[in-house]
Amino acid sequence: MPNTMYFEGFIKDLHYQACLADNLVSYSPVGFDINNVKPYGLLSFANSQVAYSKWTSPKRTRTYPFSRLYNTYNEAKVLTIIPVMKDEGLDGDLDKIQYSTISWMNLLNVYIVLAYYDNAEKNRSPKQKKNDTS
Repeated sequence: MPNTMYFEGFIKDLHYQACLADNLVSYSPVGFDINNVKPYGLLSFANSQVAYSKWTSPKRTRTYPFSRLYNTYNEAKVLTIIPVMKDEGLDGDLDKIQYSTISWMNLLNVYIVLAYYDNAEKNRSPKQKKNDTS
């Protein structure tokens, strides 16, 4: 019978430094429109700032939002904006936010702003041509 070692303990005060993060562009909250800014950046207030990142879909594997989130991780306050649902209609996909995404952001100490789309245009890119039923 081989010797077996068991370790038990608690890790506290773990700190993480993102090393390859991009520089963040700073925006004023006055007139801020999430649709007209970079996918990640800083919102600068009078006495503080918060780093933001935005997701284009609630699905983690389709749009790779973690690269945008990673760029904000060195800031003291981090939030991410996630659409609750993205319905691409009859010839597209229906993506919904998963509980595991919310749990994961909580574990990373990232605030979540749940968002929704109120307007859309049909995707006419060549890659979507096969899905076109109109």
